[in-house]
Parts: sequence; structure tokens; C-alpha cells
Amino acid sequence: MSNPHLPEELLDHIVDFLHLDTGRTLKNCSLVSKSWIPRARRHLFADVWFETEEYLELWKKRFPDPSTSPGHYTNALTIDCPHAITVADGKAGGWIRGFSRITHLELDGRSAKHEGDESEILFVPLQGLSPFVKSLNIYGIALPSSHIFELILSFPLLEDLTVTDHYADRGFGGPQTIVQPPNPPVFTGSLKLAMIGPGHIVRRLLSLPPGGIRFRKFTSTWDGGEDTSLITALVERCSHTLESFDIACDPLSTSIRQLCPYR
Repeated sequence: MSNPHLPEELLDHIVDFLHLDTGRTLKNCSLVSKSWIPRARRHLFADVWFETEEYLELWKKRFPDPSTSPGHYTNALTIDCPHAITVADGKAGGWIRGFSRITHLELDGRSAKHEGDESEILFVPLQGLSPFVKSLNIYGIALPSSHIFELILSFPLLEDLTVTDHYADRGFGGPQTIVQPPNPPVFTGSLKLAMIGPGHIVRRLLSLPPGGIRFRKFTSTWDGGEDTSLITALVERCSHTLESFDIACDPLSTSIRQLCPYR
């Protein structure tokens, strides 16, 4: 059965139904015929997770050419080893460019902290990786807020943002300027912050033009000392769109609730 003659609509329906089964079933579908491969890959590679540097290196060896990479079928990309990404990976022909259609990007640098590689984490290869990114999660990456914010601003359709365990520019010198793009993200979804220190990411958000942040949900844990005015200012800035908030700091939460008693 080297070339099974099935209407494309029927083939798509069969594979879409089987994706609810085990991954092995989909892999078998991809072996039936070349015509079955694209639809099977759409589900097999919908969610890609590089848990270790070894997994990432295996992908680079197996799919070195981004033009033929199954990363084109990926919706959600998770990288737990961002320190393994190099500048060359993001250039034309680099493997990372195969993930040009993702809508969710998650970067977790907590393992790099244990390995002592966090200073090697680069965001430049990831900037503007996909114009369709709507959700961005950044965990445990202690880089200058300017580097983090440049990545955030490189996704014009970004709605949901999570930033946790950011160590607030410690040891990176003074403030750094950012050239804001003509079409900044829409920020109409949820914002989750777990901040330690003076909150430079919050300051970056507040530096956006009026109307530039329109979050509907806000969740935060705050250990910023006495400077709670930043969170208050952020809530006030998007109070016209905010539908709910959860702040794990009772005095701060109470004061904000007084500002927005209807929430």
C-alpha cells in the first residue's frame, strides 16, 4: 500500500482522530505513505519540549535544515536549556528558525543556575522567532531586564506573559535603554509575575505608551521591599480592562482592592 488513494479530507479526519490515541499510532501512520506524513507530523510535533541539552543536540543533528524541519508543525515550544542556544542557531539556516509558527514559548533557566551556565543564556536568537506567539513564559532567568523585555517586545501578538524568579539586574550595571518597536504587543490576556527585588520588568511595562497594557487577569507574588507603588501603578494602568487579580501580599492586595472595589 505504497500510495493509498484516500480523499484528502478523509485522510485528515482519520489522522486527526488518531491523535487522541498513543503517539505510537501516529508514528505508524507516518510510515504508511509519504502523503500521510504531513498530517501525522502536525500532531506528533505540535508540542516540543527540550528538557535537556542532549535532547536539543539530537534535534539539531536530526533536523539541521529549518526549511524541512517538523518544527513548522509546532504550536508550543518549551526549552529547559536556553543556555545551549547559540547565536548561530538563530541565524539564517539555523535550526531554531524551523519553529516559525509557534504560538506558545516557554523558557526555563532554572537548570542553568544549578549548572552555572546562566551567564551564557542568549535571547537574541529567539527574538521575533514566530510572529504568531501569543503566550510567553520565562522562568528563573537572571538576565538584564532589557534583554528580557526586548524578547517580550519582539512578539507583536503577545497576549499572555509570565515572568518569575527574575533577579532584577543585579550586577548588570545601570539602566539600559530599549528601542520600542512600532507595533508593540497587545497584552490583552494574563500577566503573572513572581518578582524578587526592585521590579525592573514592571518598570519596563509602565514605560510603554498609555493604553499599551490591557491585561484582563493579573497574578503576582511580590518581594520588592517597600516599593509596592510599582504594582499599584501597574494595576491602575490596566484597571479599565482588568477583570481579576490575585496578589500574594495582603496589605498590597487590600490597597489595590480599594482602588478597584468592583473586582
